[in-house]
Amino acid sequence: MHHPPIRLLIAASGTGGHLFPAIALAEQLQDYKIEWLGVPDRLERELVPAQYPLHTIPVEGFQQRFGLGTLRIFGRLASSILQVRQLLKTGQFDGVFTTGGYIAGPAIIAARMQGLPVILHESNAIPGKVTRWFSPLCSSVALGFASTAKSLPKVNTVYVGTPVRSSFQSPQPLDLPIPEDVPLIVVVGGSQGAIAVNKLVRQCAPAWFEAGAWIVHLTGEKDPDAKELQHPQYFPMPFYDNMAGLLQRANLAVSRAGSGSLTELAITQTPAILIPYPFAAEDHQAFNAESFANTGAALVFRQAELTPELLETKVLHLLQSPQVLQQMAQKAADLAVTDSAERLANLVRQLVHSKSSELKGS
Repeated sequence: MHHPPIRLLIAASGTGGHLFPAIALAEQLQDYKIEWLGVPDRLERELVPAQYPLHTIPVEGFQQRFGLGTLRIFGRLASSILQVRQLLKTGQFDGVFTTGGYIAGPAIIAARMQGLPVILHESNAIPGKVTRWFSPLCSSVALGFASTAKSLPKVNTVYVGTPVRSSFQSPQPLDLPIPEDVPLIVVVGGSQGAIAVNKLVRQCAPAWFEAGAWIVHLTGEKDPDAKELQHPQYFPMPFYDNMAGLLQRANLAVSRAGSGSLTELAITQTPAILIPYPFAAEDHQAFNAESFANTGAALVFRQAELTPELLETKVLHLLQSPQVLQQMAQKAADLAVTDSAERLANLVRQLVHSKSSELKGS
């Protein structure tokens, strides 16, 4: 008997950290009919592959103190819950998957109102507000870090790691004119707060060039001084699509500690100096970085204590110590969950069944 494909709504929005794991999951569910829920004018417009129809709802954060603005946000939240509920009804969806963030609230509530299973993936070591508030309503919460289970005692949690895009699973060529035999430093500022890291790196770069290193510097979109440094061994770019090829080639990364970046560093076995973004909600990047520091996969520095002199010498020391870099690479590899996307897909398959098969009692 021919069953129609299972229909899944994926609610993921805003940053690569929220979008890439969701895209990696979608790649594993080729037999599902998947549609996407996002927010207008965010990154999903560019990143979500064209084969997934994109629906958008206006949602905003719950940051500010209680007041008239809060009432407006609650009003919007209520209307977006109704919109998602209508979408789930008319699209005859069988379940919802979300990676958290603001969009998760209306998606989870609407799914529960429709009696649908909902799976949340929390990639950070310390769960954010949305996860803490809404995870008790979820059928299951998939975790990027095993330690996060302690923060969600009343919730059905499953440790799966954080999925990366399929390009990370095989060697990717690098289309940049960088010689084979030179040490390459890759600098990743993350989607927010890159400017402080960028400034530090530009101050250190001359000493690194002198030592023979080349630098690929992902500056982000908002740095007014991104074009300031010019050198034949230096490639500044707002962002770069082939992260897999770049990190596979890198000898060392200097990076923020967003969960997505850490997952990619572990999978590509790239030694790193991590500078957690100090203004991340509940300082979650510092907690993310901890497991890398504890195992020796990375050196971690607070932005407040990191001077150009300190960063310059640490990097030079590492570049001159190939066996230390080798050990760090091995420790990073130990932290990687290489089959994370499959684990997450299996969890979704266990919890989401087609409504038509349930109605037939099969």
